[in-house]
Amino acid sequence: MSITLVFVIVTVITSIYGWNNESVTRKWIFNPYTVKHRREYHRFLTSGFLHSGIIHLLFNMFVLYMFGEQVEHLFRRTYGDIGAVLYSLLYLVGIVVSDIPTFLKYRDAPHYNALGASGGVSSILFSYILFDPASKLYLYGLLGLPGVVWAALYLVYSYYMSKRNADNINHDAHLYGGLFGIVFTILAIPGVISHFFSQLKDLSIF
Repeated sequence: MSITLVFVIVTVITSIYGWNNESVTRKWIFNPYTVKHRREYHRFLTSGFLHSGIIHLLFNMFVLYMFGEQVEHLFRRTYGDIGAVLYSLLYLVGIVVSDIPTFLKYRDAPHYNALGASGGVSSILFSYILFDPASKLYLYGLLGLPGVVWAALYLVYSYYMSKRNADNINHDAHLYGGLFGIVFTILAIPGVISHFFSQLKDLSIF
């Protein structure tokens, strides 16, 4: 069984458990105020295994499985068993790191909460794009654009929505999770940089 599938199964189980056990959600959700004043640092990670509803859960797990399986294979092919460890760190540390800006912004706001694996999922997605930037990714099966174009649009959108702060979605996690995925992958596999630029020669927008 792949590590990606293990992450998906565990996240589905813990999310469903959280929906049926409010006390677990209260203890695991990312509340920056509680992290600061009670030093409950586990929330940086545990919040990534909770989701707000079935759509939120299914979307994150679908993206994680689709791209995580391929990124995991690439890390394993490069480093063997150590690659599995590095891949796990890419996902788990991505969840934690993506919440740091949110913590700094809301650490004195008692009523702010966030949850979901979006930071880790973004880390995986952007890692994949480094390996295969020219491949077409399709929005709802209709609009196909190269992965690198979607990545740029996604970063711009996340930054804009973060500044607007007009909804309850933690767009900072999307943004910083994606950036972390890029940095981590380059540090782990430096050759991916030259590979990335060589793949751009085959780039076709439409």
